[in-house]
Amino acid sequence: MTTWRNRIYTYYVAIAFVLTFAILLPLFLCCIWIPYWNKYGRKINQFWAKGFFSLIFLPVKVEVKGALKKGKPYIFLANHFSYLDVAMMGFVPGDAIFIGKASIRKVPFFGYYFKNLHIAVDRDRVKSRAETMRRAGLALDRGSSLVLFPEGGIYTQNPPHLVPFKNGAFRLAMEKQISIIPVTLSYNHVILADQKELIIKRMPAKIVLHEALHPADFVSDESLKECCFKVIQEQLLRDNP
Repeated sequence: MTTWRNRIYTYYVAIAFVLTFAILLPLFLCCIWIPYWNKYGRKINQFWAKGFFSLIFLPVKVEVKGALKKGKPYIFLANHFSYLDVAMMGFVPGDAIFIGKASIRKVPFFGYYFKNLHIAVDRDRVKSRAETMRRAGLALDRGSSLVLFPEGGIYTQNPPHLVPFKNGAFRLAMEKQISIIPVTLSYNHVILADQKELIIKRMPAKIVLHEALHPADFVSDESLKECCFKVIQEQLLRDNP
């Protein structure tokens, strides 16, 4: 049941998001327009995410199960049940480039920022998917990490149960021999459920960065995908019994 406190809190979060983005927009634009400054824009992105959760009084527990080497690129793959997921993935370390749906480019100002600092993909167009994989591969070669939601969007009708993962990220990991970090976003589907009326509940959030999955330890991208799926799903079920 939606309470008046939840509704007021939701309005507060929305206003905080818009205002903080507006304040940081000039910095984002500088990082977009000045050559080779894109990575600084993504660093601001991370500070924004962490500061935003503090501003809205929503504590985030970050649990790191394996050692992450500074400066080494990874492919971070997370479950996607909530619109809150993108912001929370700002907690991953290093220069992280997000791969998201092309539709985000239509959002005023935010879409411009996203398409210039990250990668947008139109999954319905083969050419767009191929170009996305090419750009993602170049980003890894430059030492940047990638952030993807392997379900391809918010599709599950029964969270915390995942829908099958798409193959692209796992093929890329095998091709480039880049380790995958499974990421579990444990409670976002409770905090901000995917429903007609978006209402945010103020409660502690949790993000789990699991131990790295090394492509060399798997015989195929399919087996790598199955292992990643299992790691994330088991954590979700432990945290949501």
